[in-house]
Amino acid sequence: MIDPPKFLFFSLLALVIANASAHSDRAAVTYDGRSMIINGSRELLFSGSIHYPRSTPQMWPELIKKAKEGGLNLIQTYVFWNIHEPVQGQLNFEGNYDLVKFIKLIGDNGLWVTLRLGPYIESEWNLGGFPYWLKDVPNITFRSYNEPFMYHMKKYSEMVINMMKKEKLFADQGGPIIMAQIENEYNNVQLSYREAGEKYIKWAGDMAVGLYNGVPWIMCKQKNAPDTVISTCNGRHCADTFTGPNGPNKPSLWTENWTAQYRVFGDPPSQRSAEDLAYAVAKFFAKNGTLNNYYMYHGGTNFGRTSSSFVTTRYYDEAPLDEYGLKREPKFGHLRDLHRALKLSKKPLLWGTPKLQRVSQNVEITTYEKNKGKICAAFLTNNNTRVAETVEFRGEEYYLPPKSVSILPDCKTVVFNSQAVVAQHSSRNFVVSNTAKLRGWEMWRESVPTYDNLEVKSVSPRELYSLTKDTSDYAWYSTSIYIDRKDLPMRPDDLPVLEVASLGHALLAFVNGQYVGFGHGSNVEKSHVLKTPVKFKAGNNHISLLAMTVGLPNSGAYMEKRFAGPKAILIQGLMSGTLDISRNEWAQQVGVSGEKMKLFSEQGSKKVKWAPLDGNLGPLTWYKAYFDAPEGKDPVALRMTSMQKGVIWVNGINLGRYWVSYLSATNKPTQEEYHVPRAYLKEKDNMLVVMEETGGDPQKIEVLTVNRNTICSVITEYHPPTVKSWERRDNKIREIFDPVRAAHLACPDDKIIGKVEFVSFGENEGACGVFTPGKCDSTKAHKVVEELCLGKNGCIIPFERESLIDRGKDSCPDVAKTLAVQVACT
Repeated sequence: MIDPPKFLFFSLLALVIANASAHSDRAAVTYDGRSMIINGSRELLFSGSIHYPRSTPQMWPELIKKAKEGGLNLIQTYVFWNIHEPVQGQLNFEGNYDLVKFIKLIGDNGLWVTLRLGPYIESEWNLGGFPYWLKDVPNITFRSYNEPFMYHMKKYSEMVINMMKKEKLFADQGGPIIMAQIENEYNNVQLSYREAGEKYIKWAGDMAVGLYNGVPWIMCKQKNAPDTVISTCNGRHCADTFTGPNGPNKPSLWTENWTAQYRVFGDPPSQRSAEDLAYAVAKFFAKNGTLNNYYMYHGGTNFGRTSSSFVTTRYYDEAPLDEYGLKREPKFGHLRDLHRALKLSKKPLLWGTPKLQRVSQNVEITTYEKNKGKICAAFLTNNNTRVAETVEFRGEEYYLPPKSVSILPDCKTVVFNSQAVVAQHSSRNFVVSNTAKLRGWEMWRESVPTYDNLEVKSVSPRELYSLTKDTSDYAWYSTSIYIDRKDLPMRPDDLPVLEVASLGHALLAFVNGQYVGFGHGSNVEKSHVLKTPVKFKAGNNHISLLAMTVGLPNSGAYMEKRFAGPKAILIQGLMSGTLDISRNEWAQQVGVSGEKMKLFSEQGSKKVKWAPLDGNLGPLTWYKAYFDAPEGKDPVALRMTSMQKGVIWVNGINLGRYWVSYLSATNKPTQEEYHVPRAYLKEKDNMLVVMEETGGDPQKIEVLTVNRNTICSVITEYHPPTVKSWERRDNKIREIFDPVRAAHLACPDDKIIGKVEFVSFGENEGACGVFTPGKCDSTKAHKVVEELCLGKNGCIIPFERESLIDRGKDSCPDVAKTLAVQVACT
């Protein structure tokens, strides 16, 4: 027989022990002025931004795995309100939007998460992440001490936090989320809101901490963050620009280190070198920084209509992992090596006493020491951007290339220099697929409506944003005007001009059903004026405009008060003078017919009669073709250079906007290739649908596969051996293997080196994929590389003059040598 009191006692005891055990397993996150403290341990945090909706669930595991391989221990992501609640009260967390699945995958890989809740995120994302319905809330002012806005912001924030709590994803619950962010770069707009801005930012911080205080909250670019919130830095050089957090007990964190720059249509290429990134990060950690986040580590793709005004479909392609998830070398490898060098320095960085010594105007030495120098790390910095320096440090001389930081994790051994890239390089190749040939092209043309065909009537053209409510990029505007024959010019070569002043972003003009012109603004100046000569007829003339948005705004104050669309419409050059038809009675319609019928889907495409392609490839034309999946497993893209502007669908999925006719100052399109995730493809008969707005030839669209099978190495006389040569053991830096200066090459995906394409030992010019020989070279070096590398997955080529130069045949013995190698992986 069971004794009830004893049973109850032991049951309660077991419950207490179980709760205590569970609590001890939880990772508590705290901080002080030195660092974040996770589960009782100080940490150096190497973070990268990867946004779940900018890739596919099928890509997530590989992206996370590569991030970990790159030395990251933390992934940062925004939460995108407008994709999760596109219609008020209707939530969507499925497919690409499965936030919980994404966070769990990160945790399963042993990495932590920073959850940037926002809800304003900017991020070159439509309306900065706000759902359009929020604009229609009465009396609302975004991002201000405004009751309607604060009500919805808190309701949304609470929903996301409760979801994370329910799934036990916060660190104090045993999950991977160690930090959360509320608001985003508010200092950029705070002055516009005056006192309401100050009250709002305090309310936002208090609200967030009140909803959940199990992990720290942060605010980036917010000098006056509340005491309970950590202020952090965004930018390219936070070691120089960040004055520090607004409190002595807050650590120095860098939440956005821009790996290049997003691009808008019309932009030239955006670049940032691996060397500049590494230099900036090393300097930041030398100045007591303990978290650096790369924005972006993988940019990915703005699928559908998600990108903000004029932003390309391709996002931060210059990140360490490119749009397709391939390693962009040497950025990926050089930063990986930097992280390893900093991890070797972890103990002195987190527990040592810092000391700064300024050797000269450009050279400084920072040391971190503990236990009377037994634990020591040093940073030797040369801030001169043009001239190398030599510095003496503790009885030894060290060569410092221009604009570089050398890391000595034992205050003696250089294991990394930010300017000396030991990691391999790569060149991206777009290859026309042998099997994925587009076939069976057909076309269907939109009809141009007139005033009588459209339902929404008004005296003047309606404002474009409020008309479409972000349900479509397109809206028709139409009016009719009677022109007396006496008003038309007498000469047939003297035509009247239709002038349309628009607040943005682009528009097509038609008169009596005939296309007469296209005009557009830019990201800097959305407004534009279209002026085009028109052959009007005597009698009634139908003027129809197709106005377009290219994404909604994403930044600045008072985003809810922006405007777009046609504003003033004139006819100039009539015999009676200029005719203003802005208030001539207009009719409007949201969207185009093909959108409403969903011609981009298999079912919708059956609603019209498609015709074979003819020579009349004009504006507002839908094109359809089929193709089989490309060979192999490499990523897939479409080359759209034969088209102009429009939208792409594959198997009913919107891949985003293309605009190859908008050339940059280099006279090239900002983006030519458009990503087609493998997950969107079937083995056979994939349907491609393109809606071309202004005119192009779809028969020249190409299906491509993407690889980085061209790999290279560039090593000079001053390069250190690979940082993998050392480890920290028993508080000492020890050699794992003999540190040798060498070129290291490794093919991706278990491929082998099939061809040596370039070798130079002397001087050379160019970069990986476009090397050219310099003034001196060595023929022997080519043979050495072939012997060491051909037929292997990877190889190491020691930097040895004796083995790389024919005896007595050094064509320029006084020149410092560079070993440059390029091979092709097959």
